Amino acid sequence: MPAPRLPSLRSLSARLLSLARPRGPEPLPVALDRRRIYLLPTGFGWFFAALLLAMGVGALNYNNNPALLLALLLAGAANASLMAAHLQLSGLQVFAVEAEPVPAGAPLQVHVHVRAPRGRQRRGLRLARGEHAGVLSLDDGVGQAVLSLPTHQRGWLAPGRLRISTTRPLGLARAWAWVWPAAPLLVYPTPEVQAPPLPEGAGAASSARLDPAGDDVHHLRAYRRGDPRRAIAWKPSARRDTLLVREYEQPRGADVVLDWNGLHALPYETRIRRLARWVDDAEREGRRYRLQLPGQPPIGPGSGVQHRHACLRALALMPFRDGAPE
Repeated sequence: MPAPRLPSLRSLSARLLSLARPRGPEPLPVALDRRRIYLLPTGFGWFFAALLLAMGVGALNYNNNPALLLALLLAGAANASLMAAHLQLSGLQVFAVEAEPVPAGAPLQVHVHVRAPRGRQRRGLRLARGEHAGVLSLDDGVGQAVLSLPTHQRGWLAPGRLRISTTRPLGLARAWAWVWPAAPLLVYPTPEVQAPPLPEGAGAASSARLDPAGDDVHHLRAYRRGDPRRAIAWKPSARRDTLLVREYEQPRGADVVLDWNGLHALPYETRIRRLARWVDDAEREGRRYRLQLPGQPPIGPGSGVQHRHACLRALALMPFRDGAPE
């Protein structure tokens, strides 16, 4: 009869973690109370306890009252440090988790915002998710920590369980608590590395943009510090008794149409990466563009930070083919 297999250390820790609070994602804000804070001695704490035990046994054996008094005083200080470590976390509140979206494959800088009641200094706090950790600093009761999390695919990224811990004030014990925010973070698709140039603009209408190096005068405006002298309109300035500057315009091509159906020869995920690259190229060149995706109304035409975010968000949230990325 084969001997029963003992559970591995990793599986045992996973079982213990499943019993800890919280057991699932929770809406923010989240406050840490005594039912969520856990406390265990550190390695130094176990050594300190063994040292105190040896001192106590030796003092009793040799009837040495000063040594016994010292052991009791050190034991009282250690007990007080356990309470102080617990109070470092008690009352903390995680009220926001946010991050600027990045392309898949780039590290996501997650900002975790925390506040605490005033009147108690909280030092030595750390925030961690697995092997990734950051320092949690509070100033006047409000602070934040930054975690750098890896990204592997586009779409929503769940922050998962976050651990807030401290070993202050004496390093004898570690107090920690878990936070599982229900705040998914967006990850953009990875742009194609070597993509062809932008498609030609569609439509007969062309637009223009203001450009100091343009060819045609668009209008006159008041002089601002730093304007070149050659742009000053001297005759109109003399008539109005104030300095006026010529504002030029540069012709711009028609709006660029980024059409999903126009890339039918490419694989599914390659289409998404190419459109993401074209969105960045259009922004870099200052072009107006419109994104057309299947089953969705056209986005745009437009340009700028908000328009780019709307396009990349739509691409990031495209459904995965067969429920999994290619």
